[in-house]
Amino acid sequence: MERVLDMIEWFAATTAPAGLSEIAAALVMPKSSALQMLQSLTERGYIQRLDNGEYELRRLPGEISADGRNYGALIALVSPYLLEAVQQTGESGFIAVLEDQSIRYLNKVLPKREILYDRDIVPTRPAHKVASGIVLLSRASKAEIDRYAVLASLTEQEHSKLQEAIASALSSGFYLNPMGIVEGAAGAAAPIIGADGKVVAAFNISGPQARFVSNSDRISQVVREAAVAVSEELARRGRRLSKGR
Repeated sequence: MERVLDMIEWFAATTAPAGLSEIAAALVMPKSSALQMLQSLTERGYIQRLDNGEYELRRLPGEISADGRNYGALIALVSPYLLEAVQQTGESGFIAVLEDQSIRYLNKVLPKREILYDRDIVPTRPAHKVASGIVLLSRASKAEIDRYAVLASLTEQEHSKLQEAIASALSSGFYLNPMGIVEGAAGAAAPIIGADGKVVAAFNISGPQARFVSNSDRISQVVREAAVAVSEELARRGRRLSKGR
């Protein structure tokens, strides 16, 4: 594990692609071992092999790959912020991503209290019906929103309501849903922005409706600040990756 991390860190500090011999010499390891590690890192999308046989860094741990497969890195990056937000609010925390028309929940953290909100994170949810979905759609173009409305078979009224919710999310940096898809629940979500400026995930806190609504201002603030902190971390990693290249 240490040798793999050494290799990733070496690539992050290297300004140009490198060949197998250079890499093995820099890390003081046999070429066979270096090649095996390079092959594994290439398969996972951290390293790419160029046409001339040299290797260069594609992304650092925590960076979101273009195909979105590395949810494990996203979960690891966001989880400490999610735990802190749950402790601050006393409500349940979730990380969500957009897959086609639906929201997929990647992780949840529950508060230590007898009465709490819990959800099965295996089933997906229609994006327009939950706070996480609204913020994940918040930076989509008008054409993309219109396409979503068609594929989701939204009525004109539902389409208009979705546009209003997206406008609210854009202006405030979060979206508060006082009446969730689950009866008796409410939630607030804020977008996690990747280094490329696109929304990569939603940071969500949910709880029993009456208790949540009475503390909605404080919870919304925590959600927004946590999402901003994660976004800033992704931006720092993106800058570091650019310098490494």
